[in-house]
Amino acid sequence: MLDYNNLEKYKEDNRIEAKQAIGGLPESLWESYSAFANALGGVILLGVEELKDKSLHAVEDISAPEKLITEFWDIINDKERVSKNILCDDDVQIKYADGKRIIVVTVPEAEDKDKPVYIGKDVYQGTYVRKGEGDCRCTPSEVKSMLDELRKDKYIW
Repeated sequence: MLDYNNLEKYKEDNRIEAKQAIGGLPESLWESYSAFANALGGVILLGVEELKDKSLHAVEDISAPEKLITEFWDIINDKERVSKNILCDDDVQIKYADGKRIIVVTVPEAEDKDKPVYIGKDVYQGTYVRKGEGDCRCTPSEVKSMLDELRKDKYIW
């Protein structure tokens, strides 16, 4: 569990992603969601920035975090935008970091039957995986491998 009052102890890595979220939900949020779901899972911190020394810092108090969370749920449940919602209500929470409200999205690893989790309508263009501290678009062969696992699981009695 992260110590939100000491974010400077953390850095972005294969399990943590910071997004400023000033002015609303960043589009890159969905790439991170896909990447974490298709890898080991991870935590997306909205309202947090990565400084030049790579440490994390709460940007500013997110105004109306409930509105952002409602927008988040609307988008993640829209099959035109995100292939699969693997989250439950407790996975999206408002927390305080150094007295500032941030939104914490805890993304579990998707079950094999739900992979690949992708954004948009094209599984080959919208599938990401987490590599190091970055979200990387999967190659067609990586996507095919996930789809082959899905097909294999369907035929196991």
